[in-house]
Amino acid sequence: MGKLVSAAEAAARIADGAVVTVSSSSALGCPDLVLKAIGARFDAEGHPKAITTLHPIAAGDMYGVKGIDHIAKDGLLACVIGGSYPSGSSNLPMPEIWKMVVEDRIPAYNVPSGILFDMHRDVAARRPGVLTKVGLETFVDPVREGCAMNARAAARPIVRRVEFGGETWLHFPNIVPNVCILRATTADERGNLTYEHEGAYLGGLEQAIAVRNHGGLVIAQVKRMTAAGSLRPHDVRVPGHLVDLVVLDPDQRQTTETPHDPAISGEIMRPWVSFHLAEHGVEKVIARRAAMELRPGMTANLGFGISAMVPRVLLEEGEAQAVTWAIEQGAVGGMPLTGFAFGCASNADAFVPSPQQFVYFQGGGFDMSFLSFLEVDAEGNVNVSKLGKKPYLTAGCGGFVDITAHARKIVFSGWFEAGAEVAIAADGLRVVKPGKFSKFVPMVEHVTFSGARARATGQEVLYVTERCVIRLTDAGLVAVEVMPGIDPARDIVAASGGRVAVAVDARAMPLSLLREGPMGGLGWV
Repeated sequence: MGKLVSAAEAAARIADGAVVTVSSSSALGCPDLVLKAIGARFDAEGHPKAITTLHPIAAGDMYGVKGIDHIAKDGLLACVIGGSYPSGSSNLPMPEIWKMVVEDRIPAYNVPSGILFDMHRDVAARRPGVLTKVGLETFVDPVREGCAMNARAAARPIVRRVEFGGETWLHFPNIVPNVCILRATTADERGNLTYEHEGAYLGGLEQAIAVRNHGGLVIAQVKRMTAAGSLRPHDVRVPGHLVDLVVLDPDQRQTTETPHDPAISGEIMRPWVSFHLAEHGVEKVIARRAAMELRPGMTANLGFGISAMVPRVLLEEGEAQAVTWAIEQGAVGGMPLTGFAFGCASNADAFVPSPQQFVYFQGGGFDMSFLSFLEVDAEGNVNVSKLGKKPYLTAGCGGFVDITAHARKIVFSGWFEAGAEVAIAADGLRVVKPGKFSKFVPMVEHVTFSGARARATGQEVLYVTERCVIRLTDAGLVAVEVMPGIDPARDIVAASGGRVAVAVDARAMPLSLLREGPMGGLGWV
């Protein structure tokens, strides 16, 4: 039991100035007890101080798993580099880490999750840093913000444009972590780790190798320990020679508001009839039209928001298993979950480590991507990663930039206007009260997706709303389908300030989208 220590003893091993990489995805796989112990040690001793933390995906949530907020303290945290950050309702208090970011108290960066995983593998192999086209012409690119979330970060660039082989690339120089904190389910006495109660492997193995190869410290939080030799070798995801310390937390939650659901970790399969259907309303209408872009046998990935309802549409139409879903946390197949369990899937076919999943995404191996939008501008640029007035409503870019970089087809979904009142009837959809503002703006606040680059690389891009289906063209945004009941001149062209045109041959969106109960098929042929 030589590796078993308390969380406080593990925290005591972290030196001032350490670069700490944390494996987590909100509450999913979050080593919360160890992070809490680090914060407690700093409060008591003033150490460790001035640490930098790396988070390929956010650590913690706003619903009881504090994660990074345990260490979001002046003097303790000196710099943060995250693919995403805790996010939630504006009715909840702003997380401490967001206060540090928006008040410019530490340099803070938002780096696409896949690139952060790539950085760990390149550091591990002592390669010269990540060379990638992911993020070109978006906020990731130094011609825009270069991943900086505030002024302190902008003064310390971490990415640059380079020419290589006659082409333009982004180069992320190495950042070497010397502490890794990860989470699993079971450790044996040698520190071998298995994940049987986890909803994803995430990138713990890659993060541990990066630290081990540079002589650092690897801390694993688990819910139970077992005797050496009792774990099946094929079940061990992180071998014990990479693990220095093991911390026990029998009460660790599987994910947000979920102590343990065996269907999330693939221990059981749920009856398909046990999944709830999407509630009838405008968002379901949008998700239905998006789902019509699919065909049986396709593989697609999925983002947060309205897009997450698309699998439920297929379920209602009797096509739940016609499409293979792949999500960034690693689940492949099954039913992606919504709400607090977003990022998990039940009835999955397989769990792939996140770094490998992102290689698949970055290379565009899937057929289609379903993502949501906060705002779209006339160039087709999309923002999902920054909302200055309410910063923690969005988690940042996460895997969005990796997914969209080489996707062949992207279907964005969202309301046409924010706060509009609409009436759904069998013969059409009518705007009862205009919204507070259009989602189609003169210029997006943050370019998470570049419309210009999409046009240059030949990507097919649709924006599905309750009023129309818009296609990105060389002439700009053009509505190619209009919902019956919508006045194109008033509800689309004028409501968008002229930023969305209507094609002269625009078709009517199917009335079956508005039907309560099953819509009678998705129009697949």
